[in-house]
Amino acid sequence: MNYFVGIDPGQSGGLAILTSTEIVNVIKFKDQTPADISDIFEYLLSYDTCAMFAFIEKVHAMPKQGVTSTFKFGVSYGFLQGMLVAHKIPYDFVTPQKWQKELGCMSKGDKNITKQKAQQLYPKMKITHAIADAILIAEYCRRTKI
Repeated sequence: MNYFVGIDPGQSGGLAILTSTEIVNVIKFKDQTPADISDIFEYLLSYDTCAMFAFIEKVHAMPKQGVTSTFKFGVSYGFLQGMLVAHKIPYDFVTPQKWQKELGCMSKGDKNITKQKAQQLYPKMKITHAIADAILIAEYCRRTKI
């Protein structure tokens, strides 16, 4: 069985794991410590990581974003990449524009658009802003890596 991982970096982001037929797990990063996130990646090892691929959203600093928050975000972003490398999970980067275009949900920063798309794709699941992008990034991974 193949596993597709989507990572929406940042404190308000999350991680989603899909198979070709279902959502296996979704984890939001809010209130997670680095140790908690490390445990999440250890949990990923319970799946067949040889049949796993991840996409992490390729992001950059935004204009008018504070120096402290930008630095904190960059540290988190690098930490997530390090977790993928340390756990030998193959991955690539995808820009928001690329995965949103593929899934037909160009948000221009409006999280309600991506939340609505994730809810449309997975109507039986309660979708929140915290997990919507991670689910859609995993869905993009599933569609491009099958």
